[in-house]
Amino acid sequence: MRLRLPPRQRIIIFPPTVSSTSNPNKTALTVFLAALALIGGVLAAVFISAPKTTAIESGTLLQQPRALPAFSLVDESGAAFTNAQLQNRWTLIFPGFTYCPDICPTTLGLLKTVQAQLGERADALQVLLFSVDPERDTPEVLQRYVHFFSPAFKGATAPEPALREFAQALGVAYAKVPGETPESYTMDHSAALVLINPRGEIAGYFTPPHRVDALTRDLGALLESRS
Repeated sequence: MRLRLPPRQRIIIFPPTVSSTSNPNKTALTVFLAALALIGGVLAAVFISAPKTTAIESGTLLQQPRALPAFSLVDESGAAFTNAQLQNRWTLIFPGFTYCPDICPTTLGLLKTVQAQLGERADALQVLLFSVDPERDTPEVLQRYVHFFSPAFKGATAPEPALREFAQALGVAYAKVPGETPESYTMDHSAALVLINPRGEIAGYFTPPHRVDALTRDLGALLESRS
Protein backbone atom coordinates (compact mmCIF):
# COMPACT_ATOMS: atom_id res chain seq x y z
CA MET A 1 0.00 0.00 0.00
CA ARG A 2 1.36 3.45 -0.88
CA LEU A 3 1.13 6.05 1.88
CA ARG A 4 0.40 9.67 0.99
CA LEU A 5 3.30 12.03 1.69
CA PRO A 6 2.28 15.71 2.03
CA PRO A 7 4.76 18.60 2.44
CA ARG A 8 7.26 17.95 5.20
CA GLN A 9 5.97 18.78 8.69
CA ARG A 10 7.66 20.08 11.82
CA ILE A 11 7.61 17.66 14.72
CA ILE A 12 7.02 18.72 18.30
CA ILE A 13 8.99 16.42 20.59
CA PHE A 14 7.87 15.88 24.19
CA PRO A 15 8.83 18.03 25.99
CA PRO A 16 7.85 20.01 22.90
CA THR A 17 9.86 22.71 21.20
CA VAL A 18 8.57 25.21 18.66
CA SER A 19 10.44 27.25 16.08
CA SER A 20 8.76 30.62 15.63
CA THR A 21 10.75 31.26 12.47
CA SER A 22 9.57 28.11 10.73
CA ASN A 23 5.85 28.40 11.49
CA PRO A 24 4.12 30.46 8.80
CA ASN A 25 1.02 31.08 10.83
CA LYS A 26 1.50 33.25 13.94
CA THR A 27 -2.03 32.59 15.19
CA ALA A 28 -1.48 28.84 15.11
CA LEU A 29 1.83 29.33 16.90
CA THR A 30 0.23 31.46 19.62
CA VAL A 31 -2.52 28.90 20.20
CA PHE A 32 0.03 26.09 20.24
CA LEU A 33 2.26 27.86 22.75
CA ALA A 34 -0.73 28.56 24.98
CA ALA A 35 -1.66 24.88 24.87
CA LEU A 36 1.90 23.91 25.75
CA ALA A 37 1.92 26.31 28.70
CA LEU A 38 -1.32 24.83 30.04
CA ILE A 39 -0.17 21.26 29.54
CA GLY A 40 3.22 22.05 31.04
CA GLY A 41 1.52 23.33 34.17
CA VAL A 42 -0.61 20.21 34.47
CA LEU A 43 2.38 17.92 34.03
CA ALA A 44 4.49 19.93 36.44
CA ALA A 45 1.79 19.52 39.07
CA VAL A 46 1.74 15.77 38.46
CA PHE A 47 5.50 15.38 38.80
CA ILE A 48 5.78 17.73 41.80
CA SER A 49 2.95 15.99 43.65
CA ALA A 50 4.57 12.59 43.15
CA PRO A 51 7.01 11.70 45.92
CA LYS A 52 9.55 10.45 43.42
CA THR A 53 9.66 9.40 39.76
CA THR A 54 11.32 6.18 38.68
CA ALA A 55 13.55 6.50 35.65
CA ILE A 56 13.50 3.78 33.03
CA GLU A 57 15.89 3.45 30.15
CA SER A 58 13.76 5.10 27.48
CA GLY A 59 11.34 7.25 29.45
CA THR A 60 9.88 8.09 32.84
CA LEU A 61 7.36 6.26 35.00
CA LEU A 62 5.17 8.31 37.32
CA GLN A 63 5.45 7.24 40.93
CA GLN A 64 1.74 7.98 41.26
CA PRO A 65 -0.21 7.08 38.07
CA ARG A 66 -2.72 9.73 37.03
CA ALA A 67 -6.36 8.87 36.31
CA LEU A 68 -7.83 9.88 32.96
CA PRO A 69 -11.18 11.70 32.95
CA ALA A 70 -14.06 10.11 31.07
CA PHE A 71 -13.59 10.38 27.31
CA SER A 72 -15.14 9.03 24.12
CA LEU A 73 -13.31 8.66 20.81
CA VAL A 74 -14.24 6.85 17.59
CA ASP A 75 -11.92 4.01 16.61
CA GLU A 76 -10.87 2.62 13.23
CA SER A 77 -13.92 0.38 13.03
CA GLY A 78 -16.35 3.21 13.79
CA ALA A 79 -16.98 1.98 17.33
CA ALA A 80 -16.70 4.01 20.52
CA PHE A 81 -13.29 3.97 22.20
CA THR A 82 -13.63 4.96 25.85
CA ASN A 83 -11.94 4.43 29.20
CA ALA A 84 -13.25 0.86 29.13
CA GLN A 85 -10.95 0.01 26.22
CA LEU A 86 -7.92 0.89 28.37
CA GLN A 87 -8.69 -1.66 31.07
CA ASN A 88 -6.86 -4.93 31.74
CA ARG A 89 -3.93 -4.32 29.40
CA TRP A 90 -1.05 -1.95 28.91
CA THR A 91 -1.54 0.68 26.19
CA LEU A 92 0.86 2.90 24.28
CA ILE A 93 -0.83 6.00 22.87
CA PHE A 94 0.96 7.86 20.09
CA PRO A 95 -0.45 11.24 18.93
CA GLY A 96 -0.16 11.63 15.16
CA PHE A 97 -2.10 11.58 11.90
CA THR A 98 -2.20 9.51 8.72
CA TYR A 99 -0.92 12.29 6.42
CA CYS A 100 2.23 12.59 8.55
CA PRO A 101 5.25 12.19 6.24
CA ASP A 102 7.95 11.04 8.62
CA ILE A 103 7.75 10.71 12.41
CA CYS A 104 4.40 8.86 12.46
CA PRO A 105 5.22 6.07 9.99
CA THR A 106 8.71 5.82 11.48
CA THR A 107 7.35 5.44 15.02
CA LEU A 108 4.64 2.96 14.05
CA GLY A 109 7.18 0.93 12.09
CA LEU A 110 9.42 0.89 15.14
CA LEU A 111 6.52 -0.24 17.34
CA LYS A 112 5.79 -3.04 14.88
CA THR A 113 9.36 -4.27 15.40
CA VAL A 114 9.01 -3.96 19.19
CA GLN A 115 5.76 -5.93 18.99
CA ALA A 116 7.53 -8.72 17.10
CA GLN A 117 10.43 -8.83 19.56
CA LEU A 118 8.07 -9.01 22.54
CA GLY A 119 6.52 -12.15 21.10
CA GLU A 120 3.59 -13.53 23.09
CA ARG A 121 4.03 -10.79 25.69
CA ALA A 122 2.75 -8.29 23.10
CA ASP A 123 -0.74 -9.79 23.50
CA ALA A 124 -1.01 -7.75 26.72
CA LEU A 125 0.02 -4.51 24.98
CA GLN A 126 -2.31 -2.29 22.95
CA VAL A 127 -0.89 0.27 20.51
CA LEU A 128 -3.17 3.22 19.70
CA LEU A 129 -2.61 5.97 17.14
CA PHE A 130 -4.49 8.96 18.54
CA SER A 131 -5.17 11.03 15.43
CA VAL A 132 -5.07 14.79 15.90
CA ASP A 133 -6.51 15.25 12.38
CA PRO A 134 -10.18 14.21 12.55
CA GLU A 135 -11.04 16.16 9.38
CA ARG A 136 -9.13 13.72 7.19
CA ASP A 137 -8.70 10.68 9.41
CA THR A 138 -12.05 8.93 9.10
CA PRO A 139 -12.43 5.43 10.57
CA GLU A 140 -11.85 3.91 7.12
CA VAL A 141 -8.66 5.93 6.60
CA LEU A 142 -7.42 5.12 10.10
CA GLN A 143 -8.06 1.41 9.68
CA ARG A 144 -6.20 1.21 6.39
CA TYR A 145 -3.28 3.16 7.84
CA VAL A 146 -2.74 1.43 11.19
CA HIS A 147 -3.36 -2.05 9.79
CA PHE A 148 -0.65 -1.41 7.21
CA PHE A 149 1.77 -1.63 10.14
CA SER A 150 -0.02 -4.30 12.20
CA PRO A 151 -3.55 -5.74 12.25
CA ALA A 152 -3.33 -5.47 16.05
CA PHE A 153 -2.76 -1.70 16.05
CA LYS A 154 -5.70 0.59 16.70
CA GLY A 155 -6.53 4.15 15.70
CA ALA A 156 -9.00 6.61 17.19
CA THR A 157 -9.92 10.27 17.01
CA ALA A 158 -12.72 12.67 17.95
CA PRO A 159 -14.14 16.02 16.83
CA GLU A 160 -13.40 19.17 18.76
CA PRO A 161 -13.63 19.94 21.63
CA ALA A 162 -13.37 16.28 22.71
CA LEU A 163 -10.11 15.95 20.75
CA ARG A 164 -8.38 18.77 22.62
CA GLU A 165 -9.76 17.69 25.98
CA PHE A 166 -8.33 14.19 25.54
CA ALA A 167 -4.99 15.56 24.33
CA GLN A 168 -4.74 17.84 27.36
CA ALA A 169 -5.61 14.96 29.67
CA LEU A 170 -2.78 12.94 28.11
CA GLY A 171 -0.36 15.87 28.36
CA VAL A 172 0.25 16.17 24.62
CA ALA A 173 -0.18 19.12 22.28
CA TYR A 174 -1.05 19.70 18.64
CA ALA A 175 -1.81 22.56 16.26
CA LYS A 176 -3.10 22.84 12.71
CA VAL A 177 -0.67 24.59 10.36
CA PRO A 178 -2.27 26.01 7.18
CA GLY A 179 -0.71 25.19 3.82
CA GLU A 180 -0.90 26.88 0.44
CA THR A 181 -4.42 25.49 -0.04
CA PRO A 182 -7.12 24.59 2.51
CA GLU A 183 -6.47 20.91 1.83
CA SER A 184 -2.68 21.03 2.16
CA TYR A 185 -2.49 21.83 5.87
CA THR A 186 -0.31 19.78 8.20
CA MET A 187 -0.27 19.18 11.95
CA ASP A 188 2.33 19.98 14.58
CA HIS A 189 2.14 17.47 17.43
CA SER A 190 3.96 15.96 20.38
CA ALA A 191 5.98 12.84 19.63
CA ALA A 192 6.03 11.09 23.02
CA LEU A 193 4.48 7.69 23.64
CA VAL A 194 2.01 7.88 26.52
CA LEU A 195 2.01 4.74 28.67
CA ILE A 196 -1.35 3.68 30.13
CA ASN A 197 -1.46 0.97 32.79
CA PRO A 198 -4.09 -1.83 32.97
CA ARG A 199 -6.23 0.33 35.27
CA GLY A 200 -6.55 2.96 32.54
CA GLU A 201 -4.24 5.47 34.24
CA ILE A 202 -1.33 7.43 32.80
CA ALA A 203 1.70 5.52 34.06
CA GLY A 204 4.50 7.36 32.25
CA TYR A 205 6.00 8.68 29.04
CA PHE A 206 8.53 7.34 26.54
CA THR A 207 10.33 10.28 25.00
CA PRO A 208 12.07 10.51 21.61
CA PRO A 209 14.35 9.42 20.16
CA HIS A 210 12.70 6.00 20.44
CA ARG A 211 14.93 2.92 20.18
CA VAL A 212 13.74 -0.61 19.52
CA ASP A 213 16.11 -2.29 21.96
CA ALA A 214 15.38 0.05 24.87
CA LEU A 215 11.62 0.04 24.33
CA THR A 216 11.56 -3.74 24.07
CA ARG A 217 13.45 -4.12 27.35
CA ASP A 218 11.34 -1.54 29.19
CA LEU A 219 8.00 -2.82 27.93
CA GLY A 220 9.01 -6.43 28.47
CA ALA A 221 9.85 -5.70 32.09
CA LEU A 222 6.57 -3.84 32.61
CA LEU A 223 4.50 -6.57 31.01
CA GLU A 224 6.15 -9.23 33.15
CA SER A 225 6.23 -7.50 36.52
CA ARG A 226 3.48 -4.87 36.77
CA SER A 227 -0.32 -4.99 36.73
